[in-house]
Amino acid sequence: MDKVVWNERLNIGVEIVDKAHAKLFQVVGNLIELVEEEANYQGAAKKGLAYLEDYTMKHFSEEEAYMRSIHYRGYAKHKEIHDTFRDQTLISLKKTLELSDYSRTATERFLGVLLGWLTGHIMTEDQDIIEEKSYSSSHLAFSKTETAIAIQAVSQAIKTVFGLDAELIDDHYDGRNMGMAHHCRLTYNIEGGGKVQLLLAGEKRLIRRGVGMLFGVAAMQNAAMVEEATLQILKQFLHFMNKMYDAEINYHLDKEEVLTSDEFRSDFMTRYSCSLLFETRLGYFVFCSRKWKARKKKEK
Repeated sequence: MDKVVWNERLNIGVEIVDKAHAKLFQVVGNLIELVEEEANYQGAAKKGLAYLEDYTMKHFSEEEAYMRSIHYRGYAKHKEIHDTFRDQTLISLKKTLELSDYSRTATERFLGVLLGWLTGHIMTEDQDIIEEKSYSSSHLAFSKTETAIAIQAVSQAIKTVFGLDAELIDDHYDGRNMGMAHHCRLTYNIEGGGKVQLLLAGEKRLIRRGVGMLFGVAAMQNAAMVEEATLQILKQFLHFMNKMYDAEINYHLDKEEVLTSDEFRSDFMTRYSCSLLFETRLGYFVFCSRKWKARKKKEK
């Protein structure tokens, strides 16, 4: 397999943060090689994964200290993302590992999720630490229609996350089949009542090649590990999209789901107010969104 390497494109320009990110990728890469090439890997994997967990928590602490030192406006939201990963995602993965007695499948899934989460998080949330993008200004500049805002946001997100230019080819996507694709759906609760739902589909060949170009695993033979990493990056993409798309709304993640193609089509047919089809040089992206307000209870 290709060795997992740190892609300097992911540097944010803060030395202590960039060095920690590069170290995390190195440790993950070493563990992937260990699991794939060694027959009796369990003992070393346990120690390596424990070290990786400790180092990730140390990095979160250092990154949060840096954000406080520069009075980063997005600190609270960023820390919440760190806390959720530490207190929910990581704990769930560790339980699965322990119950399986560190089986090869569970260990590979753990590494795939971690690699994908770190990559997606660095490309979106961590880049914002030094860029301080004003999503609200782009939101106001495209206040005429929901679709115009989404077109701007999706194009920018695809460029940021995958380094690809995207062309809108249909602003009323009709649900046509794209073939082999990844499908995700995120549901958010809006502060004050209501929900926002985002639905995304991306061709597997596009996503896999994009992910491979990011951290040097284009030739990785373990399809399951690549799949886990890919899905994590797609989830980060959708989180990033929601931040850009509705910058002025306070929201909280309620549910994130990976869908089959049949589930995607069934959900799509329930109607989304915004449904867009984009083309990149590597394939197609579909982005759909809808929101609804909470119904007021009738007074008796």
